[in-house]
Amino acid sequence: MKENKKLSFHYLLWYFVIFSIVGLLLETIFCYGTTGVLESRKGLLYGPFCPIYGVGAACLIALLDRYQDHPVKIFFYGAIAGSVIEYVLSYGLEAIYGSRFWDYAYKPFNLNGRICLTFSVYWGILSLFLMKGIKPKIDFYLKKIPEKKIKWIDFCILAFFVFDVILTIWSIQVYQEKIKGTYTTENKNQVEIYIEEHWFTNDYMAKTFPNLRIRNNENQLIFARDYLQNIDIDKDIEI
Repeated sequence: MKENKKLSFHYLLWYFVIFSIVGLLLETIFCYGTTGVLESRKGLLYGPFCPIYGVGAACLIALLDRYQDHPVKIFFYGAIAGSVIEYVLSYGLEAIYGSRFWDYAYKPFNLNGRICLTFSVYWGILSLFLMKGIKPKIDFYLKKIPEKKIKWIDFCILAFFVFDVILTIWSIQVYQEKIKGTYTTENKNQVEIYIEEHWFTNDYMAKTFPNLRIRNNENQLIFARDYLQNIDIDKDIEI
């Protein structure tokens, strides 16, 4: 069977990157338009990325590519697949960060507040727009990348994202420890201490993840910034 290049790792990686950036732009514009506040909507420590959009788009494309010539199937399967992806991501993000990034509990026909019928319909419409309008244009430009450079470019992008994910998880753990007063440098080498005190400062983390929530001593989810109101975010951690 001839390999479908549209579903190769190279294409899926670039779908992820492109839609992670597009998602961040949309989130930033939506936030500013609805609240008048210009704040970070990033999902990773470094780079202009909101990876939930990248993951969702790449998964949808992989699942719906075979139905490219069947718009009705794209809509219905897209609505189902998009809802499943949204539910899984909601659960996974809450497990990693200890916070819900969205909650549809106020919407009718919702499932545990993670998905709802209204947004399932939106997923179907988005799938049509994605598969019939956006994807063909992206594929057109991706084909122009010289084949000799593809592997190296893909490797560098993947390496950066792996590094960024590791640092993001690490930084959030350290950030939570710092603002809750449980941070310690015991059993850590000098490299770890330097990174945690200079790369993961409370000020930088508060600006990068302004809506991050953590669990307090009563096991309640509250915004990390509420903790920061009671401490000096520029105060150095004593060693």
